[in-house]
Amino acid sequence: MNNVLTYDGSFNGFLTTVFTIYAHKIKNPIIQPESQAQNQLFGEAHTIVTDHDKAERVLKKIQELTNKNDFYDLYRAFLSEIIGIENTLFEYCRTSFENNKSPSGDYGNSTVLKISQAAKMVGREKHRMEAFIRFHLIDGDVYYANCEPDFNVLPLISNHFKNRYADQKWIIYDLKRDFGISYDLEKVEEITIQFDDPIAKKGVTNKLAGNESHFRESENNYRDLWNQYFKSVNIESRKNMKLHLQHVPKRYWKYLSEKID
Repeated sequence: MNNVLTYDGSFNGFLTTVFTIYAHKIKNPIIQPESQAQNQLFGEAHTIVTDHDKAERVLKKIQELTNKNDFYDLYRAFLSEIIGIENTLFEYCRTSFENNKSPSGDYGNSTVLKISQAAKMVGREKHRMEAFIRFHLIDGDVYYANCEPDFNVLPLISNHFKNRYADQKWIIYDLKRDFGISYDLEKVEEITIQFDDPIAKKGVTNKLAGNESHFRESENNYRDLWNQYFKSVNIESRKNMKLHLQHVPKRYWKYLSEKID
């Protein structure tokens, strides 16, 4: 009989689940985030409460058995949110614990291969978000950007934007996952925003609704200037739409000022 373990979807929650499996000698575990949990006809369900001390113990053990790059791949694979990825990661952990070393580089091992493939997909999405995110000035001194990445890459891009825009306050909000990261010139924090309506999700939050008209006016001026520049350097005879789509997929266009008429 399977034992289904649901957790809150956080990395610490996953690590706590791994700890619980070993501490309670749980057989045939199936790990699922609460957002993906399904009723199991033949199995017992358990809800795991995140415990940072337990998570830290598992984290240290994994880091002892893996090098920096391998651990980074594990974390990126986790952020892929691919259905069942937790069980693939647990299998990697189980193999590492039993052999007292990680199966690093063994791509004949399906578990290692799946993790590597997931990590690469997340890595590509990370670089795309770093390239395609566009900020808009709101509330006087705060720059805001929406995004809807295929994978949960906000935890991976925070350092890039903190270093690149160290002298600016900014917010990057993942509409798909309904959370964001905010930088206040000192630190980056995870936040959630209560939006008035779908229109507000374009960049104007509840408390900023009164400034909406000013925001739109200043942004339109900026976009007009950017579009003029973009059109002036775009040589029509050299346009290669197929190549362009390879580098800038259409799903990113709605966030690019040069793509807004």
